[in-house]
Amino acid sequence: MSILVIAEHDNASIKPATLNTVAAAAKIGGDIHVLVVGAGANAAAQAAAQIAGVSKVLLADAAQLGDGLAENVAEQVLKQAAGYSHIVFPATAAGKNVAPRVAAKLDVAQISEIISVESADTFQRPIYAGNAIATVQSSDAVKVITVRATAFDAVAATGGSAAVENVDAVGDSGKSRFVGREVATSDRPELTAAKAVVSGGRGLGSAENFKILDPLADKLGAAVGASRAAVDAGYAPNDWQVGQTGKIVAPQLYVAVGISGAIQHLAGMKDSKVIVAINKDAEAPIFGVADYGLVGDLFQEVPALVNAL
Repeated sequence: MSILVIAEHDNASIKPATLNTVAAAAKIGGDIHVLVVGAGANAAAQAAAQIAGVSKVLLADAAQLGDGLAENVAEQVLKQAAGYSHIVFPATAAGKNVAPRVAAKLDVAQISEIISVESADTFQRPIYAGNAIATVQSSDAVKVITVRATAFDAVAATGGSAAVENVDAVGDSGKSRFVGREVATSDRPELTAAKAVVSGGRGLGSAENFKILDPLADKLGAAVGASRAAVDAGYAPNDWQVGQTGKIVAPQLYVAVGISGAIQHLAGMKDSKVIVAINKDAEAPIFGVADYGLVGDLFQEVPALVNAL
């Protein structure tokens, strides 16, 4: 049994979600091969070869693959698919863009956002915003799977010694073209990979008031997140949103400030190791999942917490 993991990378390095995906593949069992699709991506392939547990790296390198257009990447995955029992993607924006195309072309059912591996053909995945866990058994000859990265501890990025094999690249499908990319830059950790996250909700009242979280995030070395209510109100940018329709996070520490705890928000952060809630409403649902709760005015409590730290 061989498993093909589709690497997420920037043509120079491997992104952390790939390490979590390899961890899920290791639980399935069998030889783990990693496919790196890109342009000028030899450095990423060499980094993939160092990942613990990987036995082979396949590198498809061509100009038409450099921008990660889903049509081209999907065709490359299909070109390599023969002989693999499982094709596994990170459940990221990029993975979710390609995996359904691969599953459709293979005429198999995609198994989405698995959080546990029961056996080689049986997996667990959340449904109803995480309120229920479905156990799914697949009889398809090839399992096309996306992995919720926060559910699996990342394997080591070093220690492996896999061989890198160059494979022929597919041609340009011509169905889409790359127009441009706006990349958000920040001195803070990336939200889904941060060890600590400080999130604000509608209770902060304005975009200006949201800045009260910055000193706390600085003290903790944390990323800054937001609830959907805060994003919809214009207090925070879209890429900060944590929740069912935002990003799924599971840091070591999650601090929820002025967040009531709607079920959609909880779905995105309830797997955090330690949850701290600050809210003036003692009945707020967020306290039901918090390890530590502080009832009080966040405009007094957050600066006090910063001073204590």
